[in-house]
Amino acid sequence: MNEQAIRQLLEDVAASRCGVDNAVARLRTLPFENVEGFARLDHHRELRRGIPEAIYCAGKTPEQVASIFERLAAGTGRALGTRATIEQFAAARLLVPALQHDPVSRCIWLEQEAPTALRDGVQIITAGTSDIPVAAEASLTLRLLGYSAPAINDIGVAGIHRLFDQLAVLRRARVLIVIAGMEGALPSAVAGLVAAPVLAVPTSVGYGASFGGLAALLAMLTGCAPGVGVVNIDNGFGAACLAASILNIIQADQDIPHGPRT
Repeated sequence: MNEQAIRQLLEDVAASRCGVDNAVARLRTLPFENVEGFARLDHHRELRRGIPEAIYCAGKTPEQVASIFERLAAGTGRALGTRATIEQFAAARLLVPALQHDPVSRCIWLEQEAPTALRDGVQIITAGTSDIPVAAEASLTLRLLGYSAPAINDIGVAGIHRLFDQLAVLRRARVLIVIAGMEGALPSAVAGLVAAPVLAVPTSVGYGASFGGLAALLAMLTGCAPGVGVVNIDNGFGAACLAASILNIIQADQDIPHGPRT
């Protein structure tokens, strides 16, 4: 349930297109819904934060994922599940036939609303081709949040000239999501060249001493370029939500008329 849906419901009641009892029934699951004792769906999250609740599928049974998607599908036109298996997708699709699955990002999602023009402002870049699954998760998340998020892949510091070749594109972005494994040096290099916020995503890509992304995470946290935000290892979803939050605030500020500054 988002602000647009609540406004439409109130307008329908005011215009007698919807009865009070029906409206109460539709609002009954706010602010959350208990699903069979194993989940409590936060239907109010998009109304509060501008970003709806997503399903972290890892650790859940296919039946649990299916039940959660069924309930989300009843109340919204869009829903996202991350770190999903093909078994979870198969079970959920039996209850929600419109679900889609992407094996690269490991996401399953529902997109029932009429497509709207995507806003720009985000640029995703990866250090290597092996980082693309994390970038795909970020890109899909942003698309469902209303933003176009193109990716430039394989421009890591091992061939820094590839990064310089893309500077004109990077400098047009309002937010950059920079994804890197190995030594995790790319976000610092990018942040020293652009004015936009840089959201760094360490990945678990790398040989033994990378410790499953820990080396990249620590490098990004201790990088010399100031003002870089770092999310958890392989967390393309989290970076996408942060990028959308920043852009939502920018958009809201532009929509509010401001008087002369004193």
